[in-house]
Amino acid sequence: MTETEIPEDHPRYASLVTRHRIEAGVEKGITSKQGLIAQGRGEAFDYLLGERTLPSADRAARAAAATLLSADRPVLSVNGNVAALAPAETVELAEAVGADVEVNLFNHTDERVRRIADHLREHGADEVKGLAGDGEIPGLDHARGVVDADGIETADVVVVPLEDGDRAEALDAMGKTEIVVDLNPGSRSPRTADIPIVDNLLRAVPNVTAHARDLADASPAARRDAIDSFDAAAALAEAEAAIREGSFETPDDSVPDESAPGDSTPDDEGPNAETADDTSAR
Repeated sequence: MTETEIPEDHPRYASLVTRHRIEAGVEKGITSKQGLIAQGRGEAFDYLLGERTLPSADRAARAAAATLLSADRPVLSVNGNVAALAPAETVELAEAVGADVEVNLFNHTDERVRRIADHLREHGADEVKGLAGDGEIPGLDHARGVVDADGIETADVVVVPLEDGDRAEALDAMGKTEIVVDLNPGSRSPRTADIPIVDNLLRAVPNVTAHARDLADASPAARRDAIDSFDAAAALAEAEAAIREGSFETPDDSVPDESAPGDSTPDDEGPNAETADDTSAR
């Protein structure tokens, strides 16, 4: 069954589509087989979050948008799972904030980088970095630290969805401002990030884009307020509390109003995203 063959009235339509995208990503050679396991882990965390965007995650998304719009050299880092799940959404965010897109893999091969770059171009990307591999992230061995010199190496703000903890810490040591998307508030990546967005990738990325469009004409002071008013520690604590106190009550299939960026009512439904700090999926 292909993605287009999944009946839209199926009660788990969004989840089935997401699972199909990961499976198709493996078949296409853009994500590893371990990415399937990471997807399942993330789906479990999303169930416990109630498959909704928490108010703290919405505040994080707005802070992320303001940070990206204020950056001099923003870069969106894309691994195999991100490319499989949200290629068009990633390209749309990059366009909204004027960021470069760079393929950066834990399980790095030149062939995988090329395949992911081609996949992103198929979904609208004009230029994809990561093919030069002429830069490095200090402190990471071998291919794990390979980046582009005019991309992640010299970026001031890096969005690293579903990043492993070692690289998140290494980027932090380089002085980068990090925006992490991760469903596990206890993993090292969001705890290292300046702005942790504890949310499903397929809710988080469009939400950041919506906030970026809302802030596009905002004053520098308004953007600074969105950044300064965000409390990373409090956001992580809220997400942890939601998971510990959550239930398996099924939300309805309503979609947030596009005119209200980040509207995060308890009934918001989104597809199940992937992973926590699972380096094998990279």
